[in-house]
Amino acid sequence: MKIVVFSDSHGAVSNMEDVMRREHPELVLHLGDLCRDIEEIQRRFPQQTIQNVCGNCDGFTETPDQRILRVEGKRILMMHGHRYNVKLTYASAAYAAREAEADILLFGHTHIPYCEQVDGLWMLNPGSCGGRGATYGVISLENGEVMCYTVGIAPER
Repeated sequence: MKIVVFSDSHGAVSNMEDVMRREHPELVLHLGDLCRDIEEIQRRFPQQTIQNVCGNCDGFTETPDQRILRVEGKRILMMHGHRYNVKLTYASAAYAAREAEADILLFGHTHIPYCEQVDGLWMLNPGSCGGRGATYGVISLENGEVMCYTVGIAPER
């Protein structure tokens, strides 16, 4: 299963649309900032399965600020990360993931892509899919194995 992970889109709907057309994911996850962007993607791709959480720029919303998913037997903890001070350290977010018995921790907020497996926990920050140096994340789940990585989005010409 291919999962595309976006965060911190801040209006970059066209970048997300381009990625959707290129990657053909089975699941799309958005980690907040801005929820309205992923809502627009849902309108453009009505058959696409999408899950999201809100971020610090999303204002008042009924969207939760974190969510746990079970996909292909793996537990995924989604959060924006601002409530865990991820701009300073990933430690408290990683602790929350371990407490939730997550296999994969997804967070954004920093706009800096990061992907590493630490003591069996995959931690993925897809970066920001808007602006210069735009990036997104991909999770591949096959035969019980997890592979995570980040991908750069080529700037428009």
